[in-house]
Amino acid sequence: MFQFSTLKIPVIQAPMAGGPNTPELVSAVANNGGIGSFGFAYNTPEKIAHDITTTKALTNGPINANFFIFQPTELPSPEIQSSALEELLRLPIMKDVTISIPKEPFFPDINTQLEAIWVNPTEILTFHFGIPSQSIIKKAHSLGIAVGITATNSDEAVAISKANADFIVTQGIEAGGHRGVFNTDSADNDLPLNQLVEEILKVTNLPLVAAGAIMDGHDINNALTLGASAVQMGTAFLSCHESGITTEHRQFILHQHSRKTSFTKAFSGRRAQGINNEFMKLMSDKPVLPFPIQNTVTGPVRQLANKLNNGEYQSLWAGKGYDRARPMPTSQLMLTLHNEMHSGNR
Repeated sequence: MFQFSTLKIPVIQAPMAGGPNTPELVSAVANNGGIGSFGFAYNTPEKIAHDITTTKALTNGPINANFFIFQPTELPSPEIQSSALEELLRLPIMKDVTISIPKEPFFPDINTQLEAIWVNPTEILTFHFGIPSQSIIKKAHSLGIAVGITATNSDEAVAISKANADFIVTQGIEAGGHRGVFNTDSADNDLPLNQLVEEILKVTNLPLVAAGAIMDGHDINNALTLGASAVQMGTAFLSCHESGITTEHRQFILHQHSRKTSFTKAFSGRRAQGINNEFMKLMSDKPVLPFPIQNTVTGPVRQLANKLNNGEYQSLWAGKGYDRARPMPTSQLMLTLHNEMHSGNR
């Protein structure tokens, strides 16, 4: 089974659902000493199989396939549904755009999705928003697949340890994209990465992968010094040439540093961190449908924004360190990280 000690560079390129992770990006990370990842949150088994097959043709390095653990969800009252739709339709961009409430099922069946993995296994399988069933973990282990699960606090870490996972992704509040909290009805501790790693090390002996505003080799060294076995970096790879983000998303990362980041539920129904834009501002404190129903409902908004090259209405997921992103080929970034880790200035 996979061990982090075999890596030339102890870096997992973060799984980022929705397009950033391309076979070219994933394979370039794996070919240059790290672990490449796909975020397969909403993908069909056919798409999953295609991406894995395509990527394996480009690399013999380790690949991570990541999935969401969706919780059962129900539609709110008709009044809340109507109010949520009305707020979206009031957005300035929404001329001649149709949005509607989706019908069940509201999210894909994970067992169906995973059939693509069982047929063509990746080295690693990770999960976000909760713990998969024991049957899934046992199946993965039977195929020699290492299993990792995201934790945002020590209680989640203890639960992950008891579930026989192989490692924990410790997600600090600095990290971009969706928070991995198990129970959205409970308050998020919002722990910074350094504190989170220290707290989780007290309750588990599992290897930890540190995630949150890790942008260069010195950040990697700091995480390893704290006790992490590796790091997970997402935002740092968004501006790489092989990344699948939109031109507007890339421009915001590289040139809109005064925007800063904040959290919003308005795109998906779940708390996620991204670069501030007009959508986030206008939808602040407005009615939002449950996750992932809100994500489906706002799909036409994001699609129109992409078509119009309008970054103000795209989900510009990024972590707090996005102003340190470096536009370069993935291979060059991996080499740069390696050199920074081994430089005398630590």
